[in-house]
Amino acid sequence: MTDGSTGGPAAPARAGRTAAAAPATVPEPPRPEHHHRDVHGGTGRAAVFGASDGLVSNVSLILGVAGADPAPGVVRLAGLAGLLAGAVSMAAGEYVSMKAHTELLQRELELERRELRRNPHVETVELAQIYASRGLGADDSRRLAEAMMSDPERALEAHAREELGVDPHDLGSPVRAAVSSFFSFAAGAVLPLLPWLFAAHAGAVLASVLLGVVGAAAVGLALSRFTGRSPLVAAARQVLIAAVAASVTFLVGRLVGVGVN
Repeated sequence: MTDGSTGGPAAPARAGRTAAAAPATVPEPPRPEHHHRDVHGGTGRAAVFGASDGLVSNVSLILGVAGADPAPGVVRLAGLAGLLAGAVSMAAGEYVSMKAHTELLQRELELERRELRRNPHVETVELAQIYASRGLGADDSRRLAEAMMSDPERALEAHAREELGVDPHDLGSPVRAAVSSFFSFAAGAVLPLLPWLFAAHAGAVLASVLLGVVGAAAVGLALSRFTGRSPLVAAARQVLIAAVAASVTFLVGRLVGVGVN
């Protein structure tokens, strides 16, 4: 005999009714992905700033010399010297700065590695306190800290990120930074120099100004991609900065040229 009490045919019927009564599961819509910009000094941002420095400095130098009304060859020489000197100086400065920064971080990482070997308990408590200060519960903070401390390399990475704010496996390359700075500066500095290779004095001055405006606007638009600000505002600000710098040097060159003549 089969009835509801023996688990016969009545049982599947109940299961069917239960399944039918259960509300259908509606999948959640996919959440939009958030793509964060690199705010820690990525190579793209560094290249934009290098191009900006090269453009502003060399257009100012070229127009400053041109303001004294010398022979076009003098302006070409000044522009070329400004390009090479600025690019080399930029690369050397970036290399020294990056090298010193990397060596400092390496020293701090070595000190941290030594402390992890000598005082693992103290470092575990310290890491747990950091997690607790971020809002994690005391027990969870302790468990997470112990899990991170179970592997020496993972422990070093955790302490480096939390205490120094760096990734021990990505401290940056001084040589790569220097090469990037050299070419980005040269790319910006060559723009106002180009007209002097092909045009006469008056036409070259006008062309340098126009190329300087276009280059400054392009730099401003590129910067707006990193800052998220209005492209028009960023471009106008960059053009204004270049225009003020070039105007001052041109006027000074004009005054000095008149005085010398």
